[in-house]
Amino acid sequence: MSERAATDSLFPGFRLEDVKTSGTTIRLRTGGSGPALLLLHGYPQTHALWHKVAPRLAQRYTVVAADLRGYGDSGKPETTADHAPYSKRAMAQDMAEVMTALGHERFFLAGHDRGGRVAHRLALDHADRVRKLAVLDIAPTREMYRDTTDAFARAYWHWFFLITPAPFPERMIGSDPDAYWLKKCGSGAAGLTPFAPAALAEYLRCFRDPAVIHASCEDYRAAATIDIAHDDADGDRKVTCPVRVLWGQHGVIASCFDALALWRERALDVSGQALPGGHYLAEELPEEVAGELEAFFG
Repeated sequence: MSERAATDSLFPGFRLEDVKTSGTTIRLRTGGSGPALLLLHGYPQTHALWHKVAPRLAQRYTVVAADLRGYGDSGKPETTADHAPYSKRAMAQDMAEVMTALGHERFFLAGHDRGGRVAHRLALDHADRVRKLAVLDIAPTREMYRDTTDAFARAYWHWFFLITPAPFPERMIGSDPDAYWLKKCGSGAAGLTPFAPAALAEYLRCFRDPAVIHASCEDYRAAATIDIAHDDADGDRKVTCPVRVLWGQHGVIASCFDALALWRERALDVSGQALPGGHYLAEELPEEVAGELEAFFG
């Protein structure tokens, strides 16, 4: 079976599309029927991370699972000195335009890891379009940097490695991208067990691309600079739609942060709970995650 066929098999009944936005081109899969639901992945993955929950959700929703700019088979725009092309604002704008192109003016939204950060900005900058927001195993970016401890810095070492100036981390990772990916993603409580072989092959295929390595570093550089500037410029403005926060009880968010308290600094209506897993919840606990999303989105 080819890599493309193996990945297609993860999303039965979904169609693969490329949607051009004002800033790049976004690769996505869409399937199902009902209210629109946009799913956004994290680092260093692709939309394939949703393969265990998307088919179930597609029974109730029109599901859109997209590769963020810089990741997977989406476009990798040239960066700038201020990292603006990889700001969460730029990434969120992509997704707003994607949903318009697909005919979805209002939609539910769920994001894991980096996708949760993009989703947070999307819910702020396009508040009239997001009906409800679910974030998986993150606290807000600015507040996580603000509240960094020794334990967090050791556990999330990549946050501080990836923001060093180019091309240092790119060269280090590029010397053996598979080894880096497996170390980074296999160091959690569940090891590599959450990753189905076809999904893992897709992640590694994409991450071997030097352009993906560079763009993903830019994502983190933006998070530590321009994204925080955008957060500060918000002042007292908060996410107005209901927010559901899910995190792994065996993960770093649980051990280092009060996720609900931090999200209540940034959103008006926040609920949530820990699930009995680690960081990669949608792959480790797909039935629990799908059930949570169905119950929250209704």
